[in-house]
Amino acid sequence: MAKYGLRTIAVAYLLFLLVLPVGLIVWRTFGDGLAPFVEALTSPSALHAFRVTLEVSLWAVVANTVFGVGAALLLVRHEFPGKRLLSAFIDLPMAVSPVVVGLALILLYGRFSPVGGQLESWGIQIIFSTPGMVLATVFVALPLVVRAVVPVLEELGDEQEQAAHTLGASRFQTFLRITLPGIRSALAYGVVLCLARSLGEYGAVAVVSGRLVDQTQTLTLFVEERFQNFDQPAAFAAATALALLAVVTLLLTRLLRPKD
Repeated sequence: MAKYGLRTIAVAYLLFLLVLPVGLIVWRTFGDGLAPFVEALTSPSALHAFRVTLEVSLWAVVANTVFGVGAALLLVRHEFPGKRLLSAFIDLPMAVSPVVVGLALILLYGRFSPVGGQLESWGIQIIFSTPGMVLATVFVALPLVVRAVVPVLEELGDEQEQAAHTLGASRFQTFLRITLPGIRSALAYGVVLCLARSLGEYGAVAVVSGRLVDQTQTLTLFVEERFQNFDQPAAFAAATALALLAVVTLLLTRLLRPKD
């Protein structure tokens, strides 16, 4: 009896918290047919928001993939003072509000800060431009690749890598031929998670982007701006597009999840 009660509670919880809200958005999106949905997503502002979102997300994924693999190798294969502290810092984005991250980036790279002012004197603008949005997105998605790769590296061990070094292989050759094939599935899983987190980021990006329409507006910011300006068809269409991306990402993570 308790088993069925728990199932009912879980289903009801998901129904009212997830299924009904998302289903309502989809219903409002396609209530007047497919044409308004296509029209809303092919407007110049929507296409620009898509382009900015993809550009920021791809740069963030590349940066976090390179850092994530390097940090995972460092944490698993080496012992050094401050190792636990480094591991804690990697998890910091999971505990810090993205809005706080955005504010911190403005204080560091803003026009009136020493660092930001110097960069702008060289013609490099960070805040209210794509680089600042990339930095914010990199921070919020930082732990995902690392935490996906670390357990697999620990399980693989380093016996094969040591054998390759003994036979004369360089570190780069060992990584390409032994380490990378071993972590391939976990790395792909982490990359997909990082991409999903980057595509849906709002808080930090909203702070550092300035929300400039047709300039620094991602798809999540586009949804908010359109809804506040009473353009509900465009807001619902963009929200549905984000939901569809989330579903595709969920399916990919299920396929790429490392097998135990």
